[in-house]
Amino acid sequence: MELTQFLTENRVACVSHATSKKRALELLSELLVADVTGVSQGEVFDSLCERERLGGTGLGQGVAIPHGRLGGLDRAVCAFLKLRTGVDYDAMDGRPVDLICGLLVPRESTQEHLEILAALAEMFSDETFCARMRAAGTPHELYRLLVSWQPPQPLPAGRVAGT
Repeated sequence: MELTQFLTENRVACVSHATSKKRALELLSELLVADVTGVSQGEVFDSLCERERLGGTGLGQGVAIPHGRLGGLDRAVCAFLKLRTGVDYDAMDGRPVDLICGLLVPRESTQEHLEILAALAEMFSDETFCARMRAAGTPHELYRLLVSWQPPQPLPAGRVAGT
């Protein structure tokens, strides 16, 4: 997956004023519609909230990947929000969420939706990567980290980590 297909630098932000999950989703909705035609911020917010009602998208370790499908989109769109202070997000581990990666796909893009979500989940399960994201101070730094991430390479057959 090439994240640059879905994410632009103007859809990445560092925010210090989100005080709730709802407010974080509102801010994420604003980012998701930046430079996107055919959908409104309200439609995006409603889609994300509808998905949250089905089951929380907080992965744990301070990360959430809210996502939804919308008619009117012609391609997948991604946005990223880093919060200065984590918010209660009903995550599986109960930890506050401070790294939020949002995804929207066209309503009919079921397979693409699952593939992108799997790749994002792999990315944000990388603890070293998340630590770098938390240390980044600007949207530009966050964007560069996001688009340059590579999955860890498996060890060659017969090799053991640390040898």
